[in-house]
Amino acid sequence: MPSLNITFTDEELEEVRAAAAAEGKSLKQFVHDLPLRERRRRQFVRYALNWGEQHRAEFDDAFPDEVPPADRRHGADAA
Repeated sequence: MPSLNITFTDEELEEVRAAAAAEGKSLKQFVHDLPLRERRRRQFVRYALNWGEQHRAEFDDAFPDEVPPADRRHGADAA
């Protein structure tokens, strides 16, 4: 099975260990799960942005006093 050696500073490693402990996971399991969690987070963000864009007109109709649609920045540029 492929493996990966990752170098951390002492401070970084302590932070990762603390995060793993906070989740009740071993360091190995925690580091293994990070890219999987990131993939799910990105999928969620893409879905949320898409959902927001699909419902933008409804929001504009329901809250006409909010930022005018023409002045809004769209999608990932809005942050």
